[in-house]
Amino acid sequence: MKKILAFITILSSTLAFSQAVEFKVDETVITTHEVTIDGEKIKYTAETGMQPVWDEQGDPIAGLQFTYYKVGDNKDRPLVISFNGGPGSASVWMHLAYTGPRTLNISDEGFPVQPYGYKENPYSILDVADIVYVNPVNTGHSRPVLDEKGNFDKETFFGVNADIEYLAEWINTFVSRKDKWLAPKYLIGESYGTTRVSGLANELQNSHWMYINGVILVSPTELGIERDGPVEVANRLPYFAAAAWYHDKLTPELQSKPVLELLDEVEYFTIQELIPALTKGGFLDSELRMEMAEKMSYYSGVDESIYLQNNLELPFNAFWKTLKIDDGYTVGRLDSRYLGLDEKEAGTRPDYNSELTSWLHSFTPAINHYLKHELNYQTDLQYNMFGNVYPWERTPNNTGKQLRQAMAQNPSMQVMIQTGLFDGATTYFNAKYTMWHIDESGKMQDRLHFKTYESGHMMYLRRDDLKAANEDLRAFIKNSLPKVNAPIKY
Repeated sequence: MKKILAFITILSSTLAFSQAVEFKVDETVITTHEVTIDGEKIKYTAETGMQPVWDEQGDPIAGLQFTYYKVGDNKDRPLVISFNGGPGSASVWMHLAYTGPRTLNISDEGFPVQPYGYKENPYSILDVADIVYVNPVNTGHSRPVLDEKGNFDKETFFGVNADIEYLAEWINTFVSRKDKWLAPKYLIGESYGTTRVSGLANELQNSHWMYINGVILVSPTELGIERDGPVEVANRLPYFAAAAWYHDKLTPELQSKPVLELLDEVEYFTIQELIPALTKGGFLDSELRMEMAEKMSYYSGVDESIYLQNNLELPFNAFWKTLKIDDGYTVGRLDSRYLGLDEKEAGTRPDYNSELTSWLHSFTPAINHYLKHELNYQTDLQYNMFGNVYPWERTPNNTGKQLRQAMAQNPSMQVMIQTGLFDGATTYFNAKYTMWHIDESGKMQDRLHFKTYESGHMMYLRRDDLKAANEDLRAFIKNSLPKVNAPIKY
């Protein structure tokens, strides 16, 4: 019998001090709300709180905080299970800015404004699916249960495969408690969350016999698919071109082109000319080396001399530092539309991530206020936007191939990739490369869908892309539902 402890005492540490905080490991709060989506008023309930993770003896070893939105009590209404990344990041980003019924009060281009806060999200997918946002251990308000010495087994939670295993167990419990076994199920992950949900699709199907209708990869990582050497270096250039185009750093000829037309040209050069040239390394003919440097400069707005100084391997940090150096600014890593201000123009990297400081400016006050005042969730635990999940065991990471296996075993499963053109951390071209190599047989091309947006890592912060990306999600869910009573088979 599973033992539900009324209170678990944990140790919450922040920099220079620690304090004992009690939280209920298995308790939630339910509230009722409404939102207008596409002109239709929708009433829904929100449930937020803790659900335990149990060990093999049935004792709770962690409490995971979640927020679950549902419309009515339809047991076969689609369920979307949402994770963010990090791997130590809370689920706040997509929860309060993308798919949920509330979205940040920010500018139309995604920059902070005051007063802080949130507003109705008229583009939420709550009109077509119920949604649960899950915070893994040490993110959000989720915490491990500590022993009498204040310790816990980090290897149970902190690693590619451990993370997938315990979260699959948690999802199984959640689906059973909410009576959603009959519902079509979707996994959505952002950034490292794409690694998480790719592995979860396989784990849920093979260890819990829970089959998934669709997986959405927002700003995906490499998923364990190798691309080292010349391919990794060359794959940077299309992103460099996109960011340079946004900041008007290209020639008038290139600036006059629509960005996707430009990127088709840059991708062709990357695949047909740059990768073969880089493969020759130090034995590349000097004339061809100069030609490559000139062409890379042409497409990126960075002087050819810098490429030659770096043996044609321009580091990302150097690009972020250099692109707008003549204007006195750096550009952001996760979203290169954002500008930073370094103390010195000299150096090899920006002083800070300008986009991340901007996002924390907006998100942190909003999520804390929202949980406490609108969802009525009361706790003394700090909400960890980023939690300590280290050391994190990163190997073996076979999640890309695990996703392929899950797709092979489930003929109806569809996958959609959403990526921002100006994301320099998980670049759009690396996302495309990942898609190309999930299934190298080429037999699943019609089940892999690719969407780009003229923004960055969190494309939904730009209002036009918030609308477009949610419309793409809505269409993906509707189109991936098998026809009633149609056999699911090859």
